[in-house]
Amino acid sequence: MTSAKTSVAFLGIGLMGAHMAARIMAAGFPLTAWNRSTDKTAGLAAKGARIAATPAEAVQGADVVITMLFDGQAVTDVLIDGGALKAIKSGALVIDMSSITPAVARDHAAQLSAKGVAYLDAPVSGGTKGAEAGTLAIMAGGTEETFERARPIFEALGCATLVGPTGTGQVAKLANQAIVAVTIGAVAEALLLAANAGADPAKVREALTGGFADSPIMKQHGQRMLDRSWLPGAQVKMHVKDLRAILSAADGAGLRLPISETVAGLYEDLAASGFEKCDHSALLLELEHLNPGKRIGDKLDVMPA
Repeated sequence: MTSAKTSVAFLGIGLMGAHMAARIMAAGFPLTAWNRSTDKTAGLAAKGARIAATPAEAVQGADVVITMLFDGQAVTDVLIDGGALKAIKSGALVIDMSSITPAVARDHAAQLSAKGVAYLDAPVSGGTKGAEAGTLAIMAGGTEETFERARPIFEALGCATLVGPTGTGQVAKLANQAIVAVTIGAVAEALLLAANAGADPAKVREALTGGFADSPIMKQHGQRMLDRSWLPGAQVKMHVKDLRAILSAADGAGLRLPISETVAGLYEDLAASGFEKCDHSALLLELEHLNPGKRIGDKLDVMPA
């Protein structure tokens, strides 16, 4: 079992990672942080985290190594090719909480296992609000024994479920992202319809709350659409990456997912139009582009820098 004396190295201090690392520290785990852009580690340093100059330095002597990076290539670059693999001690546990492909997760697990290092793929859902509040949904792939080692850390971050062997945490995240993308599209279409067919979209959202159409996406992203605030939570470019992985996994399983294909095309077009850094609820902007002169409300769009 992992204890509060367990030392943790956290690689990747982005929108999600900063909150997650802070919660791990608050739970009593000594933490070393690394990020490519060192300015993003300032908040953790102020809380008492040790800041490492390189991934290899960060993982040196750590009992648990957590990665929270952009994609599979970034994890490979940092964890495998960037010197961290050689520096991780035998018997340590690596928890990759990034969203990567199942195949890459299994490859990383095999390379770490050869060095005597345990591994879980454990991507998360819940966005920056869930990361800050410690209410993330965590989908883990690996062995029961390894999952139990990680449980005290997971408890600082949210609710974790072991869904199957290595790689299946990433499969669960792909399923999650398919539902999120399609639901964002449905909420955007519904509110756009309401706004342009004579109803008050804010009142329509209020009326639907508590019914079968209600969801965290209706509550959170529906409000973002009404406010026309596209400051990220989760960026469009992240969802484009995930949707590509969803369709690749479907192809590998011999499946056609026409709804996901359609939404993926909309997100690709949105990103290509220069909105890749916006919150993924900005899919509304692509729907408005397809309907010239039709929009929700008259507020100015709040854009990320």
